[in-house]
Amino acid sequence: MTRQMHPFHMVDPSPWPLTGAIAALLMTSGLAIWFHFHTTILMSLGLILLVLTVYQWWRDVIREGTFQGHHTFPVQKGLRYGMILFITSEVLFFLGFFWAFYHSSLAPTPELGGHWPPTGITALDPFEVPLLNTAILLASGVTVTWAHHSIMEEKRKQAIQALTLTIILGVYFTALQAMEYNEAPFTIADGVYGATFFVATGFHGLHVIIGTTFLAICLLRQVQYHFTSNHHFGFEAAAWYWHFVDVVWLFLYVSIYWWGS
Repeated sequence: MTRQMHPFHMVDPSPWPLTGAIAALLMTSGLAIWFHFHTTILMSLGLILLVLTVYQWWRDVIREGTFQGHHTFPVQKGLRYGMILFITSEVLFFLGFFWAFYHSSLAPTPELGGHWPPTGITALDPFEVPLLNTAILLASGVTVTWAHHSIMEEKRKQAIQALTLTIILGVYFTALQAMEYNEAPFTIADGVYGATFFVATGFHGLHVIIGTTFLAICLLRQVQYHFTSNHHFGFEAAAWYWHFVDVVWLFLYVSIYWWGS
């Protein structure tokens, strides 16, 4: 066929799904090796391959959508459904962690001392760093919405300012959580309390890092005039993801930090 007679995007063969899968395998295997043998070579190799894959895959998608015009309205509709299904899968992912937490905390076994938090565990004060982190994420939800409205109203400078503020708040949240982990009076090895706390909040922290990266790419694209008032789904997807991260944190704060303490 010399001419495309439909509005859909037939994606060219790409090596990035394969290199991404190899990077994920190297990182997870490397993480296990780091835990057991205290060497980070394999994990570092996987991380480097992942960064290279993400950079080149993002570059290809930006080229296809922004410069080659492949992201027509039917294609954008498909991307929206894809992002909705992805976020739905993430909701179910976190649902498993909340299930584990409530299963253990609502009916603590005699081995846990019959109450929650278990005997010997000193819980973190929910009105110190966790409350500050809640305020930071709620503020970042406001700034990302400001950025979205600025893009729709073609206020480029305001969009850049709002996105920059959102990224700063995301980095600040991550730094505070790292400090909290460093000073926590319990570890992931401290029974079911430590396991549910660190797995749930740790995966949320990973999602904050991913969301911050997503928004940083959107900031670079906004600076380079990639977004228009009616063609900016790359940013919308990042904003949806960020609001999902916000909502999950509210449930984490109320359940694990406040009620769980």
